[in-house]
Amino acid sequence: MRLAALVLASSVIATTAVAQDADRSVADGGIKVDGWHGRIDRRPMSQGSTVNDSKFAAAAEGFRISVGPAGIFWNNAHTASGSYEVTATFKEHQMASSHPHPYGMFIGGANLESDNETLLYCIVYGTGVYSIKTFHGSNVSTLVNREEHAALNKADANGESINEIGWRVLGDQVSCVVNGTAVKTLDRADVVGADKITSTDGIYGIRASHNLELTVTELAVKQH
Repeated sequence: MRLAALVLASSVIATTAVAQDADRSVADGGIKVDGWHGRIDRRPMSQGSTVNDSKFAAAAEGFRISVGPAGIFWNNAHTASGSYEVTATFKEHQMASSHPHPYGMFIGGANLESDNETLLYCIVYGTGVYSIKTFHGSNVSTLVNREEHAALNKADANGESINEIGWRVLGDQVSCVVNGTAVKTLDRADVVGADKITSTDGIYGIRASHNLELTVTELAVKQH
């Protein structure tokens, strides 16, 4: 019985190790585009890493992002308020790990370089599922957890996918929009709160999990 328990424990540890692949460090890393900033997540597996372990560089009509530790990328000049829509087109290049990692857009960004930052993000996976979460300091609130939707483009046989991802804020409703379809609409009261974001007004930008290779183009905002 004891041997069986040890075997099971070893199996769980091995499975967790596969699921939680270590952050890579990208050569010649750092933020290479004027006006842009980056911040990595505060999580145990990122200890000792910095934003310079990722590389954020200019590319044709957009940006090439080689992600080490998970984090966010933003430009303080990119803000939206009231009723608006923000979108960007993401190309995930061949997956750098054995399982999919998500990428997408955030809104409502405030105090992003402090210990009390806030943001709301929608992310998609190459498996055709998406999640919606908020950050408020170290507090993470999951509003949607890996739900499937037909609007998402799954990764092809080469592990590549292209998805347009964004947010539409209209009155008291907030929608994650993927490839032109509102995959989830939430009431403003669902996302604004003491442990969530303080407002849907604020900075918008890019959210990326670790170990991704992305090209991001057509980043745009439209006021309604």
